Parts: sequence; structure tokens; C-alpha cells
Amino acid sequence: MSKLIERRTHRNPRLLVFYGGIILMAAVLTGGLIYRQLLNSGKYAERERIQSLRRVVAPGPRGNIYDREGRVLVGNRPRFSVTLDLAELRAELSAELRIITRNYAALPAEDRLNYDQRLRLARVSVAQRYLDQVNLILKRDEKVRSASLNNHFNHSLLLPYVLLDELAPEEYARLIERLPVNSPLQVYTSSTRHYPHGSLAAHALGYIGVNTNPEVEDFPGDDLRQFKMKGAFGRDGLELVFDDLLQGEAGGAIYLVDPAGYKVPGAEGTVDKRMPVQGRNITTSIDLDLQLATEAAMKDGEGRDRIGAAVALDIRTGEVLTLVSKPDYDPLLRVPNLEPEADVAKSGVWLNRVTQGQYPPGSTFKIITALAALRAGAIEAATTKFTCPGFYRVGNRNFPCHNRNGHGERDVRGALRDSCNVFFYKYGVEIGPNLISAEARRFGFNHPTGIELPHEFLNPRVADPDWRKANWQRFRLADGIWRDGDTANIAIGQGDTLITPLQAACMVASFARGETETKPTIIHDPKRPVQRTTSIGLPPSDYNAVLEGMEQCYLIGSGRLSKVEGLRGAAKTGTAQLGRKEMAWVVAFAPVDNPRIAVVVVLEGEEDANFGGGSNAGPVVAAILRAWKEKQDRSAGQPVNLSMR
Repeated sequence: MSKLIERRTHRNPRLLVFYGGIILMAAVLTGGLIYRQLLNSGKYAERERIQSLRRVVAPGPRGNIYDREGRVLVGNRPRFSVTLDLAELRAELSAELRIITRNYAALPAEDRLNYDQRLRLARVSVAQRYLDQVNLILKRDEKVRSASLNNHFNHSLLLPYVLLDELAPEEYARLIERLPVNSPLQVYTSSTRHYPHGSLAAHALGYIGVNTNPEVEDFPGDDLRQFKMKGAFGRDGLELVFDDLLQGEAGGAIYLVDPAGYKVPGAEGTVDKRMPVQGRNITTSIDLDLQLATEAAMKDGEGRDRIGAAVALDIRTGEVLTLVSKPDYDPLLRVPNLEPEADVAKSGVWLNRVTQGQYPPGSTFKIITALAALRAGAIEAATTKFTCPGFYRVGNRNFPCHNRNGHGERDVRGALRDSCNVFFYKYGVEIGPNLISAEARRFGFNHPTGIELPHEFLNPRVADPDWRKANWQRFRLADGIWRDGDTANIAIGQGDTLITPLQAACMVASFARGETETKPTIIHDPKRPVQRTTSIGLPPSDYNAVLEGMEQCYLIGSGRLSKVEGLRGAAKTGTAQLGRKEMAWVVAFAPVDNPRIAVVVVLEGEEDANFGGGSNAGPVVAAILRAWKEKQDRSAGQPVNLSMR
């Protein structure tokens, strides 16, 4: 029986190899699973997190800008839009795509649309159906913009798509009432910059640009795919200088999205969220009442803007009360305020003429020449007189007075009152250019004022022999030699000296305080102390002689059109030549016995036309001083003389 049972004790070595291979593969598979699921689990979890989460950044509203009395000059207003939630359209899009595909299937091959074309068509078709609901309510006929919609699908799927923007308040109200609460259509309210007074103080306030890359600080999700709503940044004026202060703090949100990129609905779809915060506010030194009066005065009889600048300072503190540069622009739209036929490129509409305009000071500079001659002893306030025959001979050339018949005998008071060129030719040449230019530098004509506005003219120049020697080639002057005729010119504010209207305002404010410099500011501080700088350094009799000349100019002289009844003031007119144009100047301050407000106006005339300072700029100065006086009278409880308007 044992012979019938065959025993196999021999093993096949090929089976061992087979078993070994199976064991090896199992080990590799197990090791791979361990590596991926245990050792590399964090990496894949991070990938999943990045793929399933999206980060949205929303900028904060900008801070407001107020006038010195807390009235809004720049603020924010609601901006109403109709948006479409694309995440709720997936079923409709799929159905529309199937219909379009079926309709095009029967067409010849050359007329069929590819998948991308059909998809874009489906998107537009569905979106238009919803827009038509809005059109019906608002009685509009708006069309969906295909390129915009498809770009939004491809790059900003997480954000609602804006179908209509800038709705009127009444349209907003109608939509709120009639749109279903659960509709993919929603009325969205955001914030946009608002300039309630239009172009008022445009060059001071500035304008904003679109910020497409707002940042949110100390908020997680930097490594996630991001969607950023558009914000704003300052591009000029106070909007630019104080952009960091006005800029709101951006908010953020992290959303959970499905594989198609749509936000997961409900509370579980929002992982983290922080609300935006409005920026800080600024209180300027501008007085809205004076600003409005100045803006109105800077128009001609037909309501057109004059070209020029006007500025008023609080003499005690240097705070800017009004600042106007014409022509101007709409800060919200950046649309120039020009006549239709005007050339924007040549108008200088973006130029802030108060801080950037470069003008020869004309006869307003005679204040500087008078002070220099008095300090040098060339003029005795009580005794010095000179007869004006209508011209003054310097070398072999006659320099004319604006009164060709002559003013007759004049002292420094009468010379300032009547703006007699001959008197200042005489004593300007006598003291020489260096003393005149040194006096101009004492009053800050050789450096910018440092006001908190951008792009101030950084290189104002006071002409003298050294300046001419260094710059004659640069400015294409005849040569580098200074002559007595050049001194005669600078003594009356002509020649190569250039200043800004703001520098002139600082000069007259300083003179009114009996000092030499004023630091202007456009930021209001109710606790700001009275400025104190270097004294002019004249005995009272000499200072009063100049003051009396300016007061007579205001009352009966060349500046009499600046006069306001019941307000004791002082003024000096000027007419300067710049190229083929004349510049009309008036500098003034009031009241003489308690100086509070300094005003400077400069207007640009037409080419080759006479354009006197007192007759053209004087009425603008009067309008500003009158508005200031009436406001002072109201605050003091005194009756206002309305007949003087």
C-alpha cells in the first residue's frame, strides 16, 4: 500500500522566485502607502487646502476730508450695482449649453461652434435673461458684454458679476422692492469717492486712481488663490499726500469652494472673515464759505473761468483759508473745466497755479525794494522824495513809468500808492541788486514753502548777478553780465525773478505781522499758535511808511478796486510781463490794525493785450475780503450789509 502513495519532497525553485516577487511588490506597495498616507500626508493635505480654499480681499473706505468747520469737502457715497451670483447658475448654464449644442449639431460642419464658443454663448444667454428682468423693472435696454462676462467666469468666478453699475437711488429702490429675495440677482451697495461741491478746491483736494491690488495685513491665506476687489489710491493733492492716512484698512474672507470653483453655499462656505475699516479723516484749514466766494469771483461776467490763481492765508497761523487754481477739473471724473474749443494740453488744467505757477511778481515786488532801500538808509521815510517825469534814464536807455506823463514828486508812501516805477528804478539802482535780492531771500522767495501739497515749484529764483552768471546759457540770456538796467528791472518785479502766488501770500502775511517768513499749512489745528519768525528789522516809522503806502493804495490808489467798505485794508498791485502775456497781481491784507487775512490773486491776460493788476485782480480780492468780513460780522452778531454783494 505504501508503494501506491507517492511522496513529493522536492520543491520547485521557480515558485520561490514567484512568491518572493509577490512579497517584494507587497512591501513596495505597503511602503508607498505608508510614505504617502503617513509621511507625506501633510503635503497632500496642504494641496487639498489650497485647491479648496479661496481668499477675497476687500478694500476699506477712504477717510473723509473736511473744511475747518467740519463740513465735508470729500467723502464717500453709496454706489448701487446689480450683481449676478454665478454660483447659482450652474444648472441653467448646463441646460442652455445642451440646447445650443443640439441646435448647432444639425448645421454643416463649417458653421458649427466649438465647445468654448458654445460655452461663451450659453453664459451670455443666461446672463441676458436675468438682465432683461432688470431692464423690465428699470425700463432700460442694457446688453450683457460678452468679453467682460467670460473674463469674469475665467478669472473671478468667486465674485458676483456686476451687470449694471452706478444705479440712481430711485432705481435702487425699485429693484429692492421687486427683485425676489432668493434670486441670483442682487442689489449690491459699495462705497465710492464723493466730491459734494464738484470741482471746488480740486487742485488742493486732488483725485484718486483705481487700486487693483489692495493688501490686507495680518490675515491668513497668503498662499491661496486670491480675488481682489478694486480699491482706490490718491493721485494728487491731499488725496495723494495723506494717502496712507486716508486709506482704509482692507478686509478679507476665506471661502470654501467646490471642484468647479464655485463657493460652497451656506455658513460652512465661509472659513474666515474680517470686515474692512474706514480710513482716518482729515480736517483741512480751508473755509468752505471763502472757497465758494473765491471760486465765484474767479469767473468772468459770462460765467467762464479766468485763468489764474487765488489764495488766502490766516496771517496769525499760516493756515490756508482758500486756494483756487483755474482752469480746474472734476476730481471724480478728471474732466477739465474748459470751454469746448480749448486745448487741454495747452491749458495747464492739471497745474496748481497757486503752488506751481511761476510768475514774475511785477510791482508787488516794490514792497521788497522799499524795505531793502529803507534798511540800507537810501530812503528816509520822513524826508526822501523824488520827482517822476514819466521815465528814468539808466545808462543810455529810458525806462518808462506806467504813467507816461509822470507822477510828479513822490515819497515812498506815494510811490507805493500809485505804483510809481521811476521812484523804484532810482532807489533800486542806488542800493544795487545784491541788497534787493538779499531782502527777497529774507522773505523766502528763494525756496519752496513746504506746504502739504504735492509738486510744489521747487526752484523759485531770485535774480541777481551771481544767478545770471551761473545761468545765462541755460536760460538763453544775452550774456552773463549784470547791468544797471537789470537792477532797474528787478526793482519793479520784472526780469528773471520768478515766484509762486503762495510765496507772495506768505510774504504779505509776514509783512503784516512785521516778520520775514510764514510757514503755510493746509491742515487745521484749532490750537495752532501764532507764528513767530525773524523781525523785519525796521524802526516803526519806516515800517509804518510802507504800511501807509499800501493802505493808501487800497483806499485811493491803484488797488482801490480791492476795497471793501468798513474793512481797513492794505494792498499792492502789480502787472508783470511773461512772454506775450501780462499777469495781473494784487496782494492785500486786512484789517490793518489787527491783521487776520492775507490775500493774493494773479490772473493771466490774453496775448498782446493790456491787463492791469488793479483793474482785473482787484475785484477778485474785494470779493474774498468781503466774504471774510461778512463772516466775521455774522460771528460777532453784527448786521451784514447785503448791498455790498
